[in-house]
Amino acid sequence: MRTTTTPPSDVPQTVRPAARRTGGRAGPAGLVLLASIIVSFLAASSAPTPVYALYAARWHFSPITTTVVFGVYAVVVLAALLVLGRASGHLGRRPVLLAALALQAIAMVVFGTAGGVGALIAGRVLQGVATGGALGALGAAMLDIDRERGTRANAVAPGLGTGVGALLSGLVVQYLPAPTHLVYLVFIGVFALQAAGVAVLPGMGSTATGPRASLVPRLAVPRRLRGPLLAVAPVLFAVWSLGGFYGSLAPALARELSGSNSAVIGGLGLFVLTVVSSATAVSLGRVPPGAVMFLGVALLVLGSLGTLAAVELSSFAGFFAGTFVSGIGFGAGFQGGMRTVVPLVAEHERAGVLSALYVVCYLGMGVPAVIAGVLVVHGGGLAAATRDYSWFVVALAVATQAALLRLRARGSALGEITQ
Repeated sequence: MRTTTTPPSDVPQTVRPAARRTGGRAGPAGLVLLASIIVSFLAASSAPTPVYALYAARWHFSPITTTVVFGVYAVVVLAALLVLGRASGHLGRRPVLLAALALQAIAMVVFGTAGGVGALIAGRVLQGVATGGALGALGAAMLDIDRERGTRANAVAPGLGTGVGALLSGLVVQYLPAPTHLVYLVFIGVFALQAAGVAVLPGMGSTATGPRASLVPRLAVPRRLRGPLLAVAPVLFAVWSLGGFYGSLAPALARELSGSNSAVIGGLGLFVLTVVSSATAVSLGRVPPGAVMFLGVALLVLGSLGTLAAVELSSFAGFFAGTFVSGIGFGAGFQGGMRTVVPLVAEHERAGVLSALYVVCYLGMGVPAVIAGVLVVHGGGLAAATRDYSWFVVALAVATQAALLRLRARGSALGEITQ
């Protein structure tokens, strides 16, 4: 697939002009700063994962509550992506990102002072608004700086942030005092430093008009990109549904299989999955995206079957072996999907299309996880829910692979993306 730095001829810029950036242009340091914000936002979103066991013991709630608290975040991110995903193209990247960083800091305060489930949900809502409002702006801003490196950063940073947040939180809970407070104070400091960087970063303004129109909820996907996006949507949904499991129920499963209540073990599964996925995205950066997607889906099946076997054998080592393989599948599938669509996007379309891609991802992360929480309580317990979830991921991955093969066999325009 050929990457181009100009919009295709059927979308003339005279019809839909890109927002003019003001204040110069950010360099590589700006790309690092923006990628670090994605990392910190996703790290903050996964930070409560190892702490849920403490909250559950303190407030006596069930796995359904855990997955609802987790799922609320995904739902709010979706809503924010729909409503705020294109706002940065009209308001400017800087004000959108500064507002998102402020909301994240407030969410950390809410978590750090939480006295019940209601506060956890409120904190997740604030996180969801901040993350959903910022993801499109961050992704688009990185592409403004460097299209190739920005595309890679969009594929690597979310997984890296999610894993780092889970492990950092687990270490704090296990070894440091004030486990339900300290990790959130760390993130407040990080967000403050990043806000200072955004405040002076050049090229983050906009002279475009019509901010009210940008807040009308819709998926801003140009007609010519709808086919490629629909082709990769099942891949993105499948890999992020696995991420949803590891962010909500896998910590309890890891502790059950190990016979330990360690918070580090609870967060280690999500860390392994997401960090391996990020390393995979980097290592496969030069492989054609279609081949990367095929590899990702195949390994997703293999890793899920490995998890099934580990549950049947009550094998802690087998669980992490399956997680490692699934992490490669996650990284390959996500990176292949992003690289199939993102290089085709014109500058003025970036925030809207990236928001649409993340809508698919967060649907995959949130909906199956909440259903799994219900299955834990009403369907036979954690092991049974894990088996059901694994078979769901396997079935989805197989269906996705079949769809990609049909596209290639047809040799259609869509089939070109799988070459």
